[in-house]
Amino acid sequence: MLPGFLFVALYMGYPLFRSLYLSFTQYNFSFDAQPAFIGFGNYVKMFSDSYFMDALRNTFVFTVAFLPGVMIISLILAMMLDKGVRGSGFFRTCIFLPVVVPLSLTGIIFQWILNEQYGLLNWFLANVLHQSAWAQNWLGDGNWAMVSIIVVSLWKNIGMLVILFMAGLQSISNDIMEAARVDGANAYQRIVHITLPNLKESYVICGIWAIIQAVKVFEQPFIMTQGGPGTATLVLYQYTWINAFKYFEMGYASSIAYFMGVVILLLSMFNMFLNRGDDAKIKKVKV
Repeated sequence: MLPGFLFVALYMGYPLFRSLYLSFTQYNFSFDAQPAFIGFGNYVKMFSDSYFMDALRNTFVFTVAFLPGVMIISLILAMMLDKGVRGSGFFRTCIFLPVVVPLSLTGIIFQWILNEQYGLLNWFLANVLHQSAWAQNWLGDGNWAMVSIIVVSLWKNIGMLVILFMAGLQSISNDIMEAARVDGANAYQRIVHITLPNLKESYVICGIWAIIQAVKVFEQPFIMTQGGPGTATLVLYQYTWINAFKYFEMGYASSIAYFMGVVILLLSMFNMFLNRGDDAKIKKVKV
């Protein structure tokens, strides 16, 4: 066990505790010889920093839109594919394919697709659908830039959750479904009273994964919009990167990173609490 322990301690444990210490210091590694301890100064500074507040608001908007969207769409697609429809293997491949495409390449591709002047989407709207009025500056307009980031992120991440939900669907015993059919339950009743309640473990796994992807969104706004226009798509992870590797303010960047970690932890615990509550309700109904 020693090699594995040393690897975890060196590459995970030490950076984790080192960054926690740095979050309580003022440390610019280009100019400061040693970190200067300032207590909770960085955490207080965050809430008076207008850029941080913009990044926090944008991350919140992204999470509120992305989290239910990716969960609901993925569950619906998984239930459709689980029925064994014709060509389901082909559709599974198409849905999962975006997951294996590197995020950097995804951002570059959608930069071209969503470009106002020569983008494929505006060309399609103007020349195929003959709806030039629908064409927008998708990445340069503050009203549409975040919407574009959310749509691209859904396209990128849905495939992973579809696979996880399908694994949960296949774990449901066919005997339960057959018994429900014999008792006269229609398709809607089987979904509401059997399928959805028996996916509680999948909700926990998929929910935590989706929460992490939402709060830690970085590559899409970083590549596609660089956080713009203005700060319309600036998110917390990107602002952490800017402070750490552009301004070299490692102390302040570490405090933002730990703030994100606490947010992810709280949202994950809330997700588990909701599903534990659902489990209690199911048992109550059965009694």
